[in-house]
Amino acid sequence: MKLKKQPILIISGIVLVVLLTLLVVLLSRKYMWFFTSPKTIHSMSFDGQFYPAEKSELKRVVANYLETTVQPKIAGEIKIMIVPHAGYDYSASVAASAYKSLAGQKIKRVYLIGNSHRNYFSGLAVDNNEAWETPLGLVRVDTKKAEELAEATKIIKLDSSSHREDHVLEVQLPFLQVVLGSDFKIVPLLFGNSSDQDYQTLGEILAQQLEPGDLVVISSDMSHYPPPALAQKIDQQTLDLIIKLDLTGLIEHSQAALDSTQGEETILCGLEGVKTALFLAKKLNLSAQILNYQNSGDFLLGDKKRVVGYGAIIFTGNIQSSEDSLNREEQTILLNIAQETINNYITNRVIPSFDIKDERLKAIQGAFVTLHRKGELRGCIGEIVADQPLWQVVQAMAIKAAAQDSRFSPVAVNELTDLEYEISVLSPPQKITDWRQIKLGRDGVIIQKGLKGGVFLPQVALETSWSLEEFLNQLCVQKAGLEAGCYQNDPGVEISVFQAQVFK
Repeated sequence: MKLKKQPILIISGIVLVVLLTLLVVLLSRKYMWFFTSPKTIHSMSFDGQFYPAEKSELKRVVANYLETTVQPKIAGEIKIMIVPHAGYDYSASVAASAYKSLAGQKIKRVYLIGNSHRNYFSGLAVDNNEAWETPLGLVRVDTKKAEELAEATKIIKLDSSSHREDHVLEVQLPFLQVVLGSDFKIVPLLFGNSSDQDYQTLGEILAQQLEPGDLVVISSDMSHYPPPALAQKIDQQTLDLIIKLDLTGLIEHSQAALDSTQGEETILCGLEGVKTALFLAKKLNLSAQILNYQNSGDFLLGDKKRVVGYGAIIFTGNIQSSEDSLNREEQTILLNIAQETINNYITNRVIPSFDIKDERLKAIQGAFVTLHRKGELRGCIGEIVADQPLWQVVQAMAIKAAAQDSRFSPVAVNELTDLEYEISVLSPPQKITDWRQIKLGRDGVIIQKGLKGGVFLPQVALETSWSLEEFLNQLCVQKAGLEAGCYQNDPGVEISVFQAQVFK
């Protein structure tokens, strides 16, 4: 009897296991939301006011704006956008021009940046809820990146409360959801409108951290409340300055317009965000392009006497793959090596030892070490083609920058606490045959003729705002000891270019 019952028991056991497995799968699918849903969610405040609150209607409205917008011709990858944030009846047709240009571009992370319209506080507030929710669904917040930003500088604080009931970033999400789908995360940042220099800090951080697949969206309307003709004139001047990446001119224009224009309250309600865009675009050697401009008086319901301007601008270029770049930990190690080496060498004439285990820092690679003190250059020496590990190059160049730069006296002990450190890690130089191939801000340049030669790092172009011809003439004369125009007129001159990862 036992032998006859055994197969039945085995079969029954198999059936039971299969049924239990199916039950577990079904339950896990049904209750998956319990395990994966975000615990903290930023809810929208302006659905039903600035844009439709009902899902299907919102999706239809956004899709219609995108479909009726002419597909712009774009050269290069879009890295930064400036888009308006008024109610969709007024600004969405302009915003759609920028969002439609993203077609076909793979975006994994969006930095949403604007000026707070409801709160006044110091620095910036980065939201650290786990998600934002619109009528179209949830958008995840890149909380890890938010925490990294807050760790990188004291001016950025993890602060979700400052984002409540502010439409500035909220109105951008439905467009992003329709264009990009659900496979992207956001990093929401609001300026508190209290400092003129915070944009530089944010720009420096983004310049170091932006990766392929990242997009920066600046949310800002333009002129507020002058008559239509004056708004158009002021906004055109603003757009011209943005296209030129003229940050100084934009700041001066902003103040001049407020002082002299009837009814003008601001030329850009997201001014700090736009300043960040220009600062970052210069750092990354991006090009600006205007896609659309209108003002509220152009629409049926708009006031014809006091208007608000809306512009759509994109900045294009390429961010190099970070595969071979140094990460933040590696950058910190090199900066510490430079600082500790200089402190020990200047104080005691001792070169400290380091136990470097990171294989990336053992790679044979050239580097420059640049020192500043109270905003002024204090020393800069480097090795373009190296024959030793990167960390050793940084250590050797740190000593030379502090004690052997012939333009300066050696750094004194009482200067050590004031020094600022900048390291440029270089790619191998490549010879070029046409100087017009050089991209300012991207390329470092070497001019060589016989024993005479000179080099400019890529950041020199950004710091001086020279044209390409001015940049090369100064390199010929200042650094190589050759005549101006040598890069054009002298067949014996060789030109090489390289790129640099710069951090400080």
